[in-house]
Amino acid sequence: MSTILNNLEYYKVFYHAARAGSLTVAARELNISQPAVSQSLKQLEGTLGVRLLARASRGVRLTAEGELLYGYVARGYEQILSGEQKLRQMLELELGEIHIGASDMTLRFYLLPYLERFHEKYPEIKVAVSNAPTPETLANLRDNKIDFGVVSTPFEKRDDLCVKTVREIEDVFVAGRRFIQYKNRMLDLQELEKMPLICLEGDTSTRSYMDAFLSENHVVIRPEFELATSDMIVQFALRSLGIGCVVRDFAGEYLEDGRLLELRCNRKIPGRHFCVVTNPKNPLTVAAGNMLELLLS
Repeated sequence: MSTILNNLEYYKVFYHAARAGSLTVAARELNISQPAVSQSLKQLEGTLGVRLLARASRGVRLTAEGELLYGYVARGYEQILSGEQKLRQMLELELGEIHIGASDMTLRFYLLPYLERFHEKYPEIKVAVSNAPTPETLANLRDNKIDFGVVSTPFEKRDDLCVKTVREIEDVFVAGRRFIQYKNRMLDLQELEKMPLICLEGDTSTRSYMDAFLSENHVVIRPEFELATSDMIVQFALRSLGIGCVVRDFAGEYLEDGRLLELRCNRKIPGRHFCVVTNPKNPLTVAAGNMLELLLS
């Protein structure tokens, strides 16, 4: 191995001389003197104990042994050159991939505009988004399956992850026209126990947060409907099938045009946040680092 490492420069000279069939051309390509080319070739031949190049009417030609060696050297050297070119493309953001974890909510209401801007600036970079709830995104980050995650609180803060808060969000109760009598009323949270509520199902940060908030206020709910997405909750609420619990962004346009109304409670639901989470143990690619810098700027 040490012989190979010590002779890498000689193999480089041999490659150029053999490919060009000329020591003069090889010297010009390598930006060294012709005597330096000749000396390097003699050193390599001396180390290997075989003649690799012979003089020809115009320049030099490969011997039989040189032909054999050149086939291997050329493949290896050209692979190195190809690797260097790909590396330069990665450094100049002309090549690369980014893997991001995000929920439906963080993707739609935070990440998407940044992805659009990044793609316009670096169209050759492939961006893969793993769409999953916050707990799964954090697990993927710890397992080095993604470069970083965009998640919503609450979630367990851990010392092995770096968390940056990027935006506040607000949970609200919304309802259709069948519940118009609640429009100008201040509801006691206890009243929610008797109402047909529509909530998210499963292990999501939104459902966990709402359950914890209500529990702290001694309220236990039994939802009429438990749905997979907040968009479906809004659609059910528009049809007055119950009172939906969603992040305000999902119902924003319907609250503005009056198709949905927001129920006011005597206890305000504390705000939550979107966060960008990274794992300091996982080094980021140049592309991922630039995307992260855009998000946090």
